[in-house]
Amino acid sequence: MTDDRRRGQAMRRALPILAALLTGLVTYGAADVVDVAPGVLTYDRPGDVAQITSEAQVGAPPTVLPAAGEQAPRPTDDSLARQLDPQVRDAWLGPSVGMVVRDALTGDVLYDHRGDRPMTPASTQKILSAAAVARTLDPATRMQTQVVEGAKGELVLVASGDTLLASGAGDPGATEGHAGLRDLARAVAESLGPQAKGEKLPLRLDGTYAAGPRVPSTWDPADLAAGYTQRVTMIGLADERPQVFEPSPRYPERSVLKALAAELKKEGVATTPELDPDSWSEPAPDGAEVLGQVESAPVSEVLAEALRSSDNALTENLARQAAQADGAEASTARDVADWVRATLDEAGVDMSGVTMVDASGLSSGQKIPASVISDTMQLGITGSARSLRTVLLELPVAGVSGTLHDRFVAEDSRPAAGIARAKTGTLTGISSLAGTTVTSDGRVLTYTILADKVPDTTGTLGARAVLDRMVGILTSCGCR
Repeated sequence: MTDDRRRGQAMRRALPILAALLTGLVTYGAADVVDVAPGVLTYDRPGDVAQITSEAQVGAPPTVLPAAGEQAPRPTDDSLARQLDPQVRDAWLGPSVGMVVRDALTGDVLYDHRGDRPMTPASTQKILSAAAVARTLDPATRMQTQVVEGAKGELVLVASGDTLLASGAGDPGATEGHAGLRDLARAVAESLGPQAKGEKLPLRLDGTYAAGPRVPSTWDPADLAAGYTQRVTMIGLADERPQVFEPSPRYPERSVLKALAAELKKEGVATTPELDPDSWSEPAPDGAEVLGQVESAPVSEVLAEALRSSDNALTENLARQAAQADGAEASTARDVADWVRATLDEAGVDMSGVTMVDASGLSSGQKIPASVISDTMQLGITGSARSLRTVLLELPVAGVSGTLHDRFVAEDSRPAAGIARAKTGTLTGISSLAGTTVTSDGRVLTYTILADKVPDTTGTLGARAVLDRMVGILTSCGCR
């Protein structure tokens, strides 16, 4: 999976760069496809939606996007309606479409087409979960993976939520693989000292942290087998994240134990890893001595990665951690979904018409109005969940990265390439986008578009072409 590390890129006026993208038919199954390498895009005007509002430009040069504040002309409702009404009625989207466009700076709704109608959002639902997590957890929090001394000299690996561990050395500049098992093994070997070398020590896992279902009961097992998601665990390796038709192992914890044992062996510490899942439910002794630990990237970066790559299991993982940290019941995926709903309701989002059974949007039977997703994004821009802003800044860039890397190449959508950001949502018969863009006048807008009855005759590719065109219209128009 591609990790978009262009965070906080300063906006600047750039000369047009000739670019081309080779795109092929993308196979969509039950969920958002995983990333491949981003293509090259033409940047043909100032502005990158990374600066969501003028307040987000703290520390940026004063010449950056000078019109991005109140001085930039705002599109008028009538003009947007003339441009967008024919699009929302396009046959390729089917008969059930909801769309809301807002002025990011003021929060005013500029366009609303059936925005209050509950619809199936697919993975755009992750924005709600991300907002709840961002509002609850300190964005600077890091997950600590420890090895402690257990009873009778055993080594206990204590899971703490990090499923992006490197099997070797960690990379301090990365999100995936930020913490490495080689570094953990070296710290443990140093703590044990020479006396441990040559002695074979038991090595087991304490998997009691944020315990819950490995597979939500509402998930289709076929999605696991096809590599659209992995099981929800609290420890795992970055290089075992699933890809389409390349599923993750049934027990990622075993891979971690084996990899740690291999790294400990290199350090002269021989171990016997306990690979029986039944043994993982035993907690480490209270007050056990910490022999070594490594830390993940900040939660805000991990959360951004979950949205950028549309990682269902990682979203469920973070939402479960946040719910438990908030003191909520989180023993099932529905419990976590209820916590997301309650958290956003408390934050002031009208959750009427919302039905959620998981945090990731992978389960069937979920309904969310476009207005709720729009309200939630606004909560991150000007409301009480300001930590969500960092996540919104990390959403895939149109035609460049993440789940948008191969989109926005048609003539009618290309104006948004390199400018718009969005979270995608794709299930069978469902296609959606929610994100931010900048108009030709420099006004920052948010948009949410849901289509949940896409005809079989047009399918995902047809629907997404219309969605991309709509974002292209928003980006290229002054609409005054």
